[in-house]
Amino acid sequence: YLLYASGDFVKVHSVNTEETLRLLCGHADLVTGIQLNPQNHMQLYSSSLDGTIKLWDFMDGIPIKTFTVGSKLLALYTLASAEDSVFVVIPKKGERDTFQLVSVKLTKGAGQDLEGKELSVVLDGVDASMKHIAFGREGSYVVSVKDVNLQVYFFKRKLLNRFSLSTVKTKGDNRFSCVVCHPTEDCIATGHADGKIRLWRNFHDRKSYTYSALHWHHDIVMDLAYSVEGTRLLSGGVESVLVQWHNESSCQKDFLPRLGSPIEYISMSSDGILCCTLHADNRITIINSNLRFSRSIQGLIKSRDVKTGLVVDPRTKALVLNGEPGHLQFYSLQSDQQLFSLDIVQRQYIHQAGLKQSDLVKVAFSAQGTWLATVEESEEVTDPELQLKLWLYSEQTQSFALNTRINTPHDNHITDMCFRDMGELGDDSLMLVTTGRDCVFKVWVIVEDSDSEAQQSVSWSCDFVGSYHNYQATNCCFSEDGSLLAVSFEETVTVWDSLTWDLKCTFCHPPGNIRNICFGRLTCSKYLIGATDYGFLCCWNLLTCALEWSAHLNVVVLQPDPLSEHIAAVSWLSKESSLFVFKPNKPRPIYIQRNLCKEKILLAAFVPRDEPEMISSEKYLWLRKSQLFFLTDTQELMTLSTKSLEERLTPSSKQLAVEESLPVTPFSVLLGKHRREQAQEDIDLGKPVVHIKQQQASPAVKELLHTPAHVLPSASFLCTIFINSLLISKENKSAEEVADEVEMESEKAEDDSDEEDVTTMEQEDTSHMELLGEMTCKLSKSQEKELRKIRKMDYSWISTF
Repeated sequence: YLLYASGDFVKVHSVNTEETLRLLCGHADLVTGIQLNPQNHMQLYSSSLDGTIKLWDFMDGIPIKTFTVGSKLLALYTLASAEDSVFVVIPKKGERDTFQLVSVKLTKGAGQDLEGKELSVVLDGVDASMKHIAFGREGSYVVSVKDVNLQVYFFKRKLLNRFSLSTVKTKGDNRFSCVVCHPTEDCIATGHADGKIRLWRNFHDRKSYTYSALHWHHDIVMDLAYSVEGTRLLSGGVESVLVQWHNESSCQKDFLPRLGSPIEYISMSSDGILCCTLHADNRITIINSNLRFSRSIQGLIKSRDVKTGLVVDPRTKALVLNGEPGHLQFYSLQSDQQLFSLDIVQRQYIHQAGLKQSDLVKVAFSAQGTWLATVEESEEVTDPELQLKLWLYSEQTQSFALNTRINTPHDNHITDMCFRDMGELGDDSLMLVTTGRDCVFKVWVIVEDSDSEAQQSVSWSCDFVGSYHNYQATNCCFSEDGSLLAVSFEETVTVWDSLTWDLKCTFCHPPGNIRNICFGRLTCSKYLIGATDYGFLCCWNLLTCALEWSAHLNVVVLQPDPLSEHIAAVSWLSKESSLFVFKPNKPRPIYIQRNLCKEKILLAAFVPRDEPEMISSEKYLWLRKSQLFFLTDTQELMTLSTKSLEERLTPSSKQLAVEESLPVTPFSVLLGKHRREQAQEDIDLGKPVVHIKQQQASPAVKELLHTPAHVLPSASFLCTIFINSLLISKENKSAEEVADEVEMESEKAEDDSDEEDVTTMEQEDTSHMELLGEMTCKLSKSQEKELRKIRKMDYSWISTF
């Protein structure tokens, strides 16, 4: 298993299947460190900025203990020699940007939530990065590096030695970037900003210490790691090459090149068979001990700038946006992994500052996902090199193939583009519209070409060019039926007939340029919504050609839901992002979420669900058909969801397979079978079947089925709770009271059984039936049927269980 921190939770990943097996959720802020429990490798410690340390059983995915420290925890370390303590990095009180390495005593006690207030300072003036602190052989000393200073603290001798490189005459930047200690010898390896690796020895004495240098990296050494036995040293940096050093010699080294992006972290498995590297593009590479590539786990790639926006692929429902330079990444939200990357620019990207290179700036899909339009442009500001490419999806290759390349489609930057959905107007209605700073919008259509061999093929060409008073065209969008095209020209929105290209009407809302526009859908298709730079959200009626309503709101994102009338607007004001969800026919929002996140939200997208979600709260009914995702300026992807994170990331097919694989037991008869029979009866009687959340399994049953067996109480204790959970309370008499009466009557019958004959026992049984009948008559027919099944059930299996 591979465990790694991601946001405010920890993922447990299978190395063999490349699947996410568990999500350890419980921290309220960013997870800053994870370490296996040295006393039990099936347990995991995690630290977070929320000031807590959690101990997990990561195989079951449950927290065992939570220790509240009360201060932000920036790094976490464990030692086998310190059984009841862990080491964390915390900010120093009263001082800014100053940190301490402290030991936290993990108090023992009953209960899950405990206090971790016993802190003892180990080192002062340390760095907040986890790579800047390392523990030495058998935990006898700890090393810390910061700037050009190295300090070593020996626990038994309580001795602190400090070393500095500032007095050494070295060329280049010799600041420390990382540190690691040899597992079996007294040797410290440090990485530096000038690309050198220094090996320190004899550091027990301040005067007789020595160090030797290894040099291959041309830039900063970002991380180091020793093998388990200590015979090999691994290093990585911006060159995207993993270097393996043998016997501390510059002559003996191996390389694993072309790993794709800079290596930020290196980690070794406990058995020494595998190592993994974490890269700057949010990817983990798993590598064998013989330095051969094994597997790769690709997350959402962080690009320099997401110029394409968030686009949804209609085929896979994957999120599509900028990936590697010149590439388009298709990211599956369901599996939380990248599906594939499409090379759009098809040129070698050179990682060097100052070079003017082409990059991907605009993306659009047709309604069925058959066509993909991309725009790439160079970084030149005055005279950019533009290319418009049309890609056709191939069923054979299951990928997009380049169909048409158009050089210089506009004389200046392309600001927006959109497809007209085919829909009711037929296949011939497919067209693409692009807007540019050259003050025109262009309409591109498919034309058929016949080559010399009489084989027909299709390509794209310009069909119409429109303009409005020589203003710059900024945004464009089609109405739901494709009959109208809206194009914004600075402060004015123009509406065009898509068949005749006649200008139908114009809307203007000065001052301020139009930032976003979109049409209403379904019952709100007669409305056009626009947001301006000067903080106004406007809604125009296309039938009356008048302003329906406006609101003073600084909208930075305007995103319509493709499956409903709802429109999401994200505002940015006073360093706060807020969400407003509304229908165009009503000026009052149906949902408001202030201070949605700390960062500024730049992009958003509605992703259609496979099936509409059952939502009981009216507050979130707008999330029933689609789910809303946000991308912040720090390139963090967030969403609003009524489900827990683990339920969202588990495919429904996998949940169904688990349910179907359960054996047929009295548990399944009691919990599931009667519901299916009742649903079938309702269907036969013509009744609508409505799944309501309150009719699901009771909390007692959920605890019984989801709690690990080895921590459950005895079956005799659970039996009473389980039977009581099946009874339904009434206003005049609770189910518990009725059950108590039944139990008292049964005990009385057992006590008198030796003295009464068979006839008397039959009378007692009749009285029992009358009592149960009295309880049954107060219940519904379906509940009465359940009670009958319970009375007929043989409970001897419970004691066996």
